[in-house]
Amino acid sequence: MESKDWFLLIALAAIWGSAFMFIKISAVDFGPILLVTLRLLIAGLVFMPLLLRQKYRLLFKSHLPGIIIIAIFSNALPFTLFAFASLGATSNMLGILNGTTAFLTTVIAYFWLNESISSKQIIGLCLGFMGVIILVNPANGSSTIIASTCALIGSLCYAFNGNYLQKFHSNSNKKVLIGWSMLFGGLFMTPIAVFNLPDAMPSLNSFLALLWLAVVSTGIGYLGYIRLIDRIGAVKTSTLTYLLPVFSILWGAIFLQERCTPLVVSKICLRRLVYMLLKSSTRSSDSTATKASQISPN
Repeated sequence: MESKDWFLLIALAAIWGSAFMFIKISAVDFGPILLVTLRLLIAGLVFMPLLLRQKYRLLFKSHLPGIIIIAIFSNALPFTLFAFASLGATSNMLGILNGTTAFLTTVIAYFWLNESISSKQIIGLCLGFMGVIILVNPANGSSTIIASTCALIGSLCYAFNGNYLQKFHSNSNKKVLIGWSMLFGGLFMTPIAVFNLPDAMPSLNSFLALLWLAVVSTGIGYLGYIRLIDRIGAVKTSTLTYLLPVFSILWGAIFLQERCTPLVVSKICLRRLVYMLLKSSTRSSDSTATKASQISPN
């Protein structure tokens, strides 16, 4: 990897890792549903100058079924679940729970895509399951049961989406799929958002957090993500999977004064160990890493 690839990788991890903090800041004022609706609509508009080019317009019809599936399972549904989760969990816990995507991706791939699992990956799955039990324990004080459940279902959506892309859209145009799915996701959410408007005008900080989420974390972030995959491949890009919680903890500690306890650090270490075991040297592990890299930043 060249130095500019490392820079893009770390910058993208920092941007996506900050998303959990900005979700937590803005969800209280906007409400989860309106927040997600505006976030997706604005992010979709960021993609419009690219998508309206002729070569991408011609691909719209053939990509439409995939766009609809991704709009639901990679955007509208998991974004909303994580927004609800932010009301009962710290931002660093959201980042860690989001990391269960790699673990869930492997499980779904085994049953849906009939991918083989090595002995190392079985150990990783067992450790991952133990880690989930620890994460959802309300005694740790970082998350309620409801918040943890919402975040885990959101991660399950990302895991399903990664396997869906691998099975049906491995050769499809990522820009078309991702860009239009954001706009469609926002349009799907709009009728629901109309009936979930906030009682008071959101604060300036909430508006700024929304703009960061929509324009930087989602719009520009995904453009950088696609660029990174094109340059270094999906497997290397999947290292984002264990960089995200590091930055989510960092930003939460700096800006929200969230404590970085030994328990949080141990969860990060366990998560990285699980990821490395799941990414063991088998043919199926490469495709699993590829699917794990096809996740949302939240």
